[in-house]
Amino acid sequence: MNEYILSCCSTADLSREHFEKRDIHFACFHFYLNGKPYADDLGKSIPFDQFYQAMANGAETKTSQINEDEFIAYFTPFLEAGKDILHVCLSSGISGVSNSAFIAQQNLKEKYPNRKIYIVDSLGASSGYGLFMDTLADLRDGGMDIDTLHDWAEEHKLELHHWFFSTDLSFYVKGCRISKAAGWFGTALHICPLLNMDNLGRLIPREKIRTKKKVIERIVEQMKLHVRNGADYNGKCFISESACMEDARAVADLVESAFPKLNGKVQIYSIGTVIGSHTGPGTVALFFWGDRRKE
Repeated sequence: MNEYILSCCSTADLSREHFEKRDIHFACFHFYLNGKPYADDLGKSIPFDQFYQAMANGAETKTSQINEDEFIAYFTPFLEAGKDILHVCLSSGISGVSNSAFIAQQNLKEKYPNRKIYIVDSLGASSGYGLFMDTLADLRDGGMDIDTLHDWAEEHKLELHHWFFSTDLSFYVKGCRISKAAGWFGTALHICPLLNMDNLGRLIPREKIRTKKKVIERIVEQMKLHVRNGADYNGKCFISESACMEDARAVADLVESAFPKLNGKVQIYSIGTVIGSHTGPGTVALFFWGDRRKE
């Protein structure tokens, strides 16, 4: 058995089966759909297709992060069992959840002074954060101890690239990220914004691209520009999508054609209910290991 627990937040957007197979534990964020509370439990409480259809039909969504007390309740059984913990949080650039985890860590250190509790700010989100966790699980399974794994995570987390595009601007307008006028003109002109995460873990608009076909091509071009070892990239590649599997599959096909040495096929997951509450349907995100992220 492992001497320590590898853990993350549900916003890493992998499937429950993947988490269980890789022995990665997770703590659940929360969301509200038309005022009704749910756990962000990887589609168990409400299937993803129903969630995104509700959003498309005009349902109101709201999210809340894991608080300090919830982290204490989540971590305590592991510590009581004599396990150390490495917990990786959703990016501080889009959430304050790491602050809650750090406060819980300090409180628990007083009660369990002989246990190690590491908290890492992933500076990532969705299945890119998930790919980071999957890689940490590989290193743990290869025999890396918790101290070395913590150091590795801090040193390499900015080498995990996150690129996103959206084909539906209505939720950008609803979330006040763009004006109604910009949303109207963008929709009329078939504008698909291309965004990525910067070195502070913030989601930054990079380009405004006309037509879905061109933005699908462009997101793969960005992978070609930044991926580790260029066309010889032999790492894993994950994609997440919100109710637009056809678009995600089109990106995956281009990636698999451009990088024949990939470690397996591109893995596609659903954007979860917390991240999806802000993106809405119509978003595709591409994740891979590459050069160090900059501003």
